[in-house]
Amino acid sequence: MATDAPPPEGGTDTSPAQPTTEEFVEEQESAEFGELRRSYRSFAFPLTVAFIAWYLLYVLLSNYAGGFMGSKLFGNINVAFVFGLAQFATTFLIAWFYARHAADKLDPKAEAIKSRMERTGATEADA
Repeated sequence: MATDAPPPEGGTDTSPAQPTTEEFVEEQESAEFGELRRSYRSFAFPLTVAFIAWYLLYVLLSNYAGGFMGSKLFGNINVAFVFGLAQFATTFLIAWFYARHAADKLDPKAEAIKSRMERTGATEADA
């Protein structure tokens, strides 16, 4: 939401200047932004597909392989219980992998793009 409110009393507006729509489109078409998207997609899509396949395997085995899923491993712990707990473990493991991937690969590229866009917007605001 854009406002034409004056800067705070006694000072200047400290918010970063906003790039124009054309600058956003130009950045979106840049090789650096394309690399950022490829890096994200090459990580997120395969893991998403793998997790959905793993979840569907659990559901299908629960529905159609009741004997196998009901097999006791030790005490009252059966295969279905272990698979169910593994679903939670897998979710947290994927979240941890993604956080590492984002910190190592995505965040530096995104920060570089953001900084460049803010500098471009600030230079044009000064002109």
